[in-house]
Amino acid sequence: MKSSLTIVIPCFNESQSLPILLDKCLKLVSNKQIHVIIVNNGSSDDSLKILDKYVDIDSNLTILNIEKNLGYGNGILKGLEQTNTQYVGWTHADLQTDIFDLETAFSELKNLTNQTYIKGRRKGRAFSENIFTLGMSIYESLLFKTFLWDINAQPTILPRTEYLSWVDPPIDFSLDLFSYVQAKAKQMRILRIRVEFPSRKFGESSWNTSFRAKIKFIKRTSAYSRKLKRDLYANN
Repeated sequence: MKSSLTIVIPCFNESQSLPILLDKCLKLVSNKQIHVIIVNNGSSDDSLKILDKYVDIDSNLTILNIEKNLGYGNGILKGLEQTNTQYVGWTHADLQTDIFDLETAFSELKNLTNQTYIKGRRKGRAFSENIFTLGMSIYESLLFKTFLWDINAQPTILPRTEYLSWVDPPIDFSLDLFSYVQAKAKQMRILRIRVEFPSRKFGESSWNTSFRAKIKFIKRTSAYSRKLKRDLYANN
């Protein structure tokens, strides 16, 4: 294995944040034990032109292009297919999650077993966002009868062997819930690291654009959650 950790970062129309993100990624991969895969997830802006400038700059920074955006989860899964390291994971490209949080996570990995699942714990969010997270956490915890909190926080890091065991992972935002529930079902150790979550500097979320969009997200996630629970019972 050429490095210990590979992080996938899916990007959809993030051209404004990409130059800052990519420069930070180059500093991060200078560690040589951390590999980053940037996935252009069907962007329609200038993302691909910007990413092309970073091809072959560092062997630990890989650029992957997907022509059509089939979903956030699909971008991550396509990136994960390219990994060969002991630990793998993903984070966001919008700069709300600091890429250097991965250094904190990586320092933890050195002292952990291969049965640990790492996830961020967001601090500094708006009150309304915390209420949304609380509601989702309560619903999912009751449904799956296990404690699930801040499900969509980043980064997410897990053993590659765990990723390889997945069956039919979702290709949308439900991938965060899927991976978390799978880890809990297998009684993996869950390690949360504190991450600051400032306001978005550029662009807007691809889904969190209005109250109506939140309701749509909740309905879709709730429907998938019930399916996931049925699948877990069927597999067991």
